[in-house]
Parts: sequence; C-alpha cells; structure tokens
Amino acid sequence: MKPLHRLAAAVALAAGSLLLGGCTTSLVVAHLYDKITEGDPASCFRLNSVDRAFQPRCGPYRPGSLKAEDVRSSGLPVCPLSLAARDPAYWKLLPELIEKGGSPEACTTAPWVALAQSNPCPDFAAADPREREALRWLAEADSRAIHHDVVRVLSCPNARIAGLDTVLDHWLAQDQLRADTLPFGVLGALHPGHLRSPLARTLEARGHTARASLGAYHGQLASGFEEALRTADFDALDWWVQRVPTLVDRVPAAQARQLPWAPLARVITPAFVADAARQRELVDYLLAHGAQPWRALPHDPQLTPATLAAKLHSPLAETLAGPRVAASRSGATAAATAATAAILPVR
Repeated sequence: MKPLHRLAAAVALAAGSLLLGGCTTSLVVAHLYDKITEGDPASCFRLNSVDRAFQPRCGPYRPGSLKAEDVRSSGLPVCPLSLAARDPAYWKLLPELIEKGGSPEACTTAPWVALAQSNPCPDFAAADPREREALRWLAEADSRAIHHDVVRVLSCPNARIAGLDTVLDHWLAQDQLRADTLPFGVLGALHPGHLRSPLARTLEARGHTARASLGAYHGQLASGFEEALRTADFDALDWWVQRVPTLVDRVPAAQARQLPWAPLARVITPAFVADAARQRELVDYLLAHGAQPWRALPHDPQLTPATLAAKLHSPLAETLAGPRVAASRSGATAAATAATAAILPVR
C-alpha cells in the first residue's frame, strides 16, 4: 500500500470512530480525508446510512445504524430491498430495512424477482431466523413475487430445506395460484424436484396442466421440462413425458415468434447438459421414448439430430445413427404403413 493510501486508511478509521461517537472533530477529519482521497469514490462520511451499509470499504454493517429517512429515500439507483434481497451477503440488512419502512412496492423490480434472477437456489439455511422471516414477509406481502422465476427458487432444494417452500402453500391457500388468472404455468415454474409434491398434485387437481405449462411466461429461468432435461432429472422427465409424450421429440414454442425445438439436438449440443457425462443416458432415454433422430430440425430443414451429431463430432453420433435407430425407423415406417392402410379403401 502506498504511504498516502496508508494515511488515508488511518484517517478513515479514526474518522469513522469519531463519526459513530458523534464527535464534532469528525467534521475536520472528514475534510482532511476528502482532500487526501480526492478523485476516489465518495467518502463514507458523505454517504447516507443505507448507502454506507452497502459499501464494504466503509466497514461492516452495524444493526441499528440505518436511519428511517434514508430507508425511505436512499438515493441509490436500485431499491435497497431489491439490492439486499438479491445478494445473500446483504440479507442481514433486510430485517432493519423492513422495520424502518422499506416497501417492496417502491421497488421497480420486486425483491424476490431480483433474488431469483441472480441466484436460482441460494443457501437459505445459512441465513439466520430473522433474515428468513424477512424473506418470507417479502414473498407474502408483495404480489409481484408470484412470478415464474420466484416459484422456481421457492421450490428448489435449498428453499425446501429451510422451509421457505411453504410460501407456495400460503399462496395456494390464499387462492393466489389460480389456473385461470396466473400469467404463467405454475407446474412449469416448479423446480423439477418438486413435481411429485403434494403441492403439485393439488395444483393438478385444481386445473393446472403440464401442457398449459409449456406456454409463454415472463422470466429468465428455463422452463420446467428444459430444466429437467438440462439436469438429467429422469424422475421429472418421466412426469412430463407421462403427461405430454410428444415432448421427447418436439417441445412447442413458448413465444409467438419462436420455433419448436428438438430435445435430442439440445442434449448433444456442448454445454447444454449440466453434467456432460450424462449426455448418453439422456440420448438413450429420449430414443427409448420415441424421439426421432432423422426428423428435420425446425430451425434448419437440412439438419437432423443425427446429422448434427456427426457435424459436431459428437461421441453420440454412432448412437444416433446406429442399428437401434435403424430399427426404430423401420418400426416407425411399419407403423406409418399400417396407419395408411387403415384409411385407404379396401379393394
């Protein structure tokens, strides 16, 4: 550290102690510090209590240090509640922000949406009870938290361990998860590991369907079937395929200007599967359930999953073009011939 910077650090430490102690000498020290650090980021003395709490360079956050007027008007470019919610390092600020008037409705981005889109399954168990209660309050008090990406996070394994998945049960009990009013398919929003839960069964009993959950939604996290495929969650894949068998070969477009996509093509694409060692299992699963490796891809009629695998030099190219595929193609041809014969007049 350069001598000038060492001096600035020493002055900052001394001034910080004076400021917290309410000493008027802190004004003189603050002026000296500003001169030494001219051109650097704004000094901690000039930041309000909320801004200072988010600045590690200003020292650790001290509970009780936030001022209510700063919470209501922080001057930060991002709402303090959203800023604190999206980063587990700042969850410790949430209880005091809420107690001193922080309102999620004042945030442009709902705090829980900010959290979900920055970390799809944080370690909620690492939060202390007050922090978890603050997170729960934010989810239950803010109607904008009922969002595709938030449902994914609240149903993920870490949320279930910490008991935060019960927020979903609360929404259900409050009739906030109606199939005819939600702007997204809640079954497709659930984490793949939560599809066999009592909640999912109740949702189906109340009219939610897997097919409807393949539609459009506003969010950044992948659709439920795609996430199950990406993570090689075969139990979840079974759940989807039992309800919509055609998914193994074609997934319908979620948006009006999108194209359907072929799971076989996605699976052999590098980096799509979270654990590349499970690519072969997924290809075998899809083929066994009727995926067609020689069917043209929606985005390029000149390509099929089999030819794409060869083009990518995939180790699965032979699997897609091998005897098993030939046999399935023969079976498909025979089935097509039988179907054609069934509708032709008998001569």
